[in-house]
Amino acid sequence: MHRIHTELSKGPPTQAPPVPEVWPRLNADTALLADRFESELKAVHGEVIRSATMIEAQKQLAELVKAAEWTSIGVMYRPICCEAVNQLDPKTIQWPKPNWPPVEMADLGASIVAADILLADTGSSLITCPTAEDRLLSYLPPACVIIARVDQLAEHLPAAWDTVARRCADRELSGEFVIVTGPSRTSDIEKTLILGVHGPKRLVVLLVG
Repeated sequence: MHRIHTELSKGPPTQAPPVPEVWPRLNADTALLADRFESELKAVHGEVIRSATMIEAQKQLAELVKAAEWTSIGVMYRPICCEAVNQLDPKTIQWPKPNWPPVEMADLGASIVAADILLADTGSSLITCPTAEDRLLSYLPPACVIIARVDQLAEHLPAAWDTVARRCADRELSGEFVIVTGPSRTSDIEKTLILGVHGPKRLVVLLVG
């Protein structure tokens, strides 16, 4: 090993090869990315509600909660979530708490979480989850509403990788990314599709902007 190290040190420093462009970046505009995201998410039984402004999104979220009759909602403590629930009855909202029993989280009617990145090519939402409670909010309640803005759209994961890598490399931050693509679904040997087996049965993305 010493000999190898010595021999290598004699020559000029080697340069890492360029990262291959497996998925080219087409730099599509926001409107096209939003349409692609909506189409891909609907293809896997997800729902998208488009809102031009946050005020409109607040109204649409309140209408959704009323129509679904959700009386207990776990809300991720993020600025965009706090803003989105402005028109909801405060009595229906439960904020994350340390050591929140999973059985209580599963009894919620729905959860409201914030996406950090949206992937247009798959209709996926990337959600940073610093705590176990944040992560479980995406899984345990029977319905999940994801709040995001159109400027968080990316063509695909490679286009978002710089953002993901910076977040992962920050030693001051904890937790992980959760990638959500539609409601939980599985099928048996006869290809009968069943929703909600391993996670929420209903998934709605409220896209603002």
